[in-house]
Amino acid sequence: MTPEQLTRLTALRHDLHRAPEISGEEVQTATKIAQIMRDLGADQVLTDIGGHGVAAIFDSGQPGATVAIRCELDALPIPEETGAPYASEVPGKGHLCGHDGHMTMVVAVAEALAAKRPAKGRAVMIFQPAEETGKGAPAFRADPAFAQIAPDMVFSLHNLPGLALGHVELCTSAANCASRGMRVVLTGKTSHAAAPQDGLSPAAVMADLMPKLSGLGQGGDLTADFALTTLTHAQLGEPTFGVAPGHGELWVTLRTVTDTRMAALVAEAESLVQTTAKAAGLTVAITYDDIFEACTNAAEATRHLHQACQVLDVPVRLTDRPQKFSEDFGQFGKSADAAMFWLGSGEDHPQLHNPDYDFPDALIPVGAGIFLTALRETLG
Repeated sequence: MTPEQLTRLTALRHDLHRAPEISGEEVQTATKIAQIMRDLGADQVLTDIGGHGVAAIFDSGQPGATVAIRCELDALPIPEETGAPYASEVPGKGHLCGHDGHMTMVVAVAEALAAKRPAKGRAVMIFQPAEETGKGAPAFRADPAFAQIAPDMVFSLHNLPGLALGHVELCTSAANCASRGMRVVLTGKTSHAAAPQDGLSPAAVMADLMPKLSGLGQGGDLTADFALTTLTHAQLGEPTFGVAPGHGELWVTLRTVTDTRMAALVAEAESLVQTTAKAAGLTVAITYDDIFEACTNAAEATRHLHQACQVLDVPVRLTDRPQKFSEDFGQFGKSADAAMFWLGSGEDHPQLHNPDYDFPDALIPVGAGIFLTALRETLG
């Protein structure tokens, strides 16, 4: 990548950073990306996939596999505190996970493909919406337009604070934990605060459930038995002194390495809640959101990424230890060989989702180079 290219791509990253759009709202970001792909001369640009998703196809015109590179469009509902001259111009929202950088790297790959198509098959650049909520990848794959892409292999990455800048970590099997948000709504009966005995408060049940739910999964080694339950929110009644509460909510995040363990944890948590609430005479409703299935790297796709790092002399470490955080990229592995790698943002870099996080521009040529080399090795 020439200095001029890097300067131009960095400017694009900063433009995307200034105008963050959260999950499900990525209209302007998608419009901008789609126009860039058209301007580059992609053979086909598909839009509004699974929401605001975009896919750009670069076709060799020769028989062969379809290989996709996937990145994310969405930002976060978190105020930015970086102080950067290109900081978010949207109050309360920011690209504090690096998706602006991920998009820029995929644009860089698209530029290379525009200049020189693969020797065979098709290369597809996927810009996926709503990764942060876990709804984007399932919706993208469920969209009828996905049949026009149908990749045989998919690569992705995520930058990783705590890992040395520009170094790569590559999981050989399990890559990301499964997780889901469990919302428990307990309903009793309100009463005057002077006569609480005439109502039915969820307070005692909530106090009982909080440590018990947390005790169902206390973390530990990231093996197939790993389970972690994290209480994230609790609400009892309304903020008033005159009413004994009749309503309560508990929000708990369930996390496991495997989908099988998640199913068991869900059953255990639901049984505990139902039994405890029923004994107290409360009605209970349980719903789930932010559902992420486990993400596992396929052997063949992992091999190509590892080889690309070696070709480029990028420091790479293979590991069998997945990341605790979740990713909806695992959805692509249901119909294709898929693998994601972690690209170090720096050992002392602010963490993802921190208000002072900012994607390191120095990673743009590194990530783009790994993607492009893996593409060239699979498609020529």
